[in-house]
Amino acid sequence: MRFTERKNEHLNETYYTAIHESGLKIVICPKEGFNSTYAVIGTNFGSINSTFIHDGKKVTVPAGTAHYLEHKLFESEEGDAFARYAKTGASANAYTSFDVTCYLFSCTERFDESLEILFDLMQSPYFTEETVAKEQGIIGQEIKMYQDNPEWKVMMNLLEAMYVSHPINTDIAGTVDSIAEITPEILYECYNSYYNLHNMILCIAGDVDPEEVLAVADKKLKPAVSVKTESVFPDEPYEVGKKYTEQALPVSVPMFALGYKEKAGGEFATTKEMLTTSILLEAFAGDGSALYRRLIDDKLINGTFGSEYMEGSGYRCVMFDGETKNPKEVAEIINSAVRELHKNGVPEEDFMIAKRSVYGRIARSCDSTFSLASTMINDEFTGRDSLFASEIIAGITLDDVNERLKEQLDPDNCCLSVIKGIAEYSDPQIGNA
Repeated sequence: MRFTERKNEHLNETYYTAIHESGLKIVICPKEGFNSTYAVIGTNFGSINSTFIHDGKKVTVPAGTAHYLEHKLFESEEGDAFARYAKTGASANAYTSFDVTCYLFSCTERFDESLEILFDLMQSPYFTEETVAKEQGIIGQEIKMYQDNPEWKVMMNLLEAMYVSHPINTDIAGTVDSIAEITPEILYECYNSYYNLHNMILCIAGDVDPEEVLAVADKKLKPAVSVKTESVFPDEPYEVGKKYTEQALPVSVPMFALGYKEKAGGEFATTKEMLTTSILLEAFAGDGSALYRRLIDDKLINGTFGSEYMEGSGYRCVMFDGETKNPKEVAEIINSAVRELHKNGVPEEDFMIAKRSVYGRIARSCDSTFSLASTMINDEFTGRDSLFASEIIAGITLDDVNERLKEQLDPDNCCLSVIKGIAEYSDPQIGNA
């Protein structure tokens, strides 16, 4: 088995890719002389993959199952994986998003041993009635904690209002009631459907030798038969479900999230589309934009203001969020600016400044093993190619950005989510940025 090599001469970055005989895809970006190494392995099983077809059978699992499985996979008959990582000195973690579940570690030494632990926990599921029931209380507390988290709730309330049918409108961790339905059989069903090595990807960035990584894979990975699992999603209308939603929580300053729903099919945005979106949002609402300066000067926002593009299988949206004492006024100003942008287009000077800013972020990310490995695995699951993002950015034109604008920011198809303060906690002063 040989690695294929891809190199960006301009950024001096090289990716080595191989398909191990077990079926696992391995992507490595060696960073000679770096102190830390970051490794992440993932599968495209997230919270939205709650209905799927496996072995010809359609399966629907309770909300929160992917996150529950993430927790349980750290346990085995031999003990807890975190205890093993503690002996190697590695820092380990995992996360479940809407689209994927990933397991990761970073270390400065004993990399091979930590990689062996990562491979072991991917291949040693151990679910019993007792251990599954034990986790319900732990995850139940986590769910309740997030229900009181205003930063999380302002976004989830937005997605729940925007999306009518798509499971993106459901909390990643599920509910206390939904996780109570999870059984060992359900976890094994999901594991066997999505945790097949042919469906998984390992990405590593750091001072590592690709051949040594293969040696560990040869030692630890068991050959796997390829499994085909098809996720199933309901039809989702283009129009937002609701234009406005609000909730009261104990916050000193109200929070808002303004979302613009985009038409979405089954395909992910291309590398060029994602970079064009980044340039558009930087030009329109970055901290050097006219919109940002106006909102700051009028003391309507502070340093928490930002924008984000969310996309996955069957959903795409642009979101602006932050703290403000006047959520509706901020939303009206942003929407008015969107309409002006549609009328006149993005100014060429703003486009050029934004283009340089996005390029700079990409160049700086090459100095972080965390950023590199995270980008690598995201690219693998979405079919994008950030290794050559600098060349792609160079070819993006102002016309490209204005065309992307028409697809992404529809002022008649947006939703505002607000977290307002409970009376005794409310503070009318937002302060300066």
